[in-house]
Amino acid sequence: MSLADTARSMGKAFRTFGRTLGVAAALTFGAQAMAAAPAAPVAAEAPAAVASDSAAAAAPAAAEAAPVDKGYYTPMKPTPGKGQPVDTGWTFQDQYSPTGEQALWMHDVILMPIIVAISIFVLILLVIVAARFNKRANPVASKTSHNTLIEVVWTLVPVLILVVIAVPSIRLLAHQYEPAPKGAVTVKVTGYQWYWGYTYPDNGGFEVISNMLSEEDALKAGEPGHLAVDNRMVVPVGEPIRIQTIGSDVIHAFAVPSLWFKLDAVPGRINEKVLFIKEPGLYYGQCSELCGARHGYMPIAVEALPRDKFEAWVKTQPGGTVGAAPAAAPAA
Repeated sequence: MSLADTARSMGKAFRTFGRTLGVAAALTFGAQAMAAAPAAPVAAEAPAAVASDSAAAAAPAAAEAAPVDKGYYTPMKPTPGKGQPVDTGWTFQDQYSPTGEQALWMHDVILMPIIVAISIFVLILLVIVAARFNKRANPVASKTSHNTLIEVVWTLVPVLILVVIAVPSIRLLAHQYEPAPKGAVTVKVTGYQWYWGYTYPDNGGFEVISNMLSEEDALKAGEPGHLAVDNRMVVPVGEPIRIQTIGSDVIHAFAVPSLWFKLDAVPGRINEKVLFIKEPGLYYGQCSELCGARHGYMPIAVEALPRDKFEAWVKTQPGGTVGAAPAAAPAA
């Protein structure tokens, strides 16, 4: 064989070997690529799954770590002479509501001067009659039966007096029974034999049961005896409060003198009136309707707090909520 034939034979052999090697390499790397292709998404999903599991595990931990505002409440101490009877007191208590101030003004400026003037006038007439028209001064009694002028005077003067009293009186009554504005805090007062219950329908519907403290416990708390209670009716100050009263058994009366507030609690009927307290403080009252053996042991304690402190007190009550009710969760 010549040298040229030998070279051609070796080149052909090398080409055959190269093609065989290329096919083998293609099959090898192709199989590896096919095997590696589905593994890529799995590898990509693994971190996401781990992240979601971590987030799910972290959510309860974050919820537990977040502080829950359970509110706070420290009972207010009474102010001597404010919202309660005082020693040697002989007139109305100082008033801390607009209605009370208006009523006290009417009493002091209109009613009392008229009462005093009429009383003095009648006393003078009695003295004149006793001095001038007794039997010794008039042995022969007068037979006068009519006096037109006197009859006109004693008819018209009382009418004018009643008109003067009626105008501010009707205005005061109308002011007391104005309906509560929209958004006013509602407190339902229930009279029981013999204690009070205060329900807050706008703040979760919880009820506070109020019983009188013993004389010893009241003195320890620095409060007046027969007026201190274990749980007070707490309300916000400086805003209208819708008071609704009802009796559970017999007729009671919810009355707080320093707020000029009195409303009967009748079984089967809800009475309503607006209460507005101008200053923070503790105001005492009592049941003012004879309701049974322990009628004298149904004191009332109304504690008026600023809005933020009132909301903090609400949060201390079981089921107490502040603000609008949360929206219902959407259906799955």
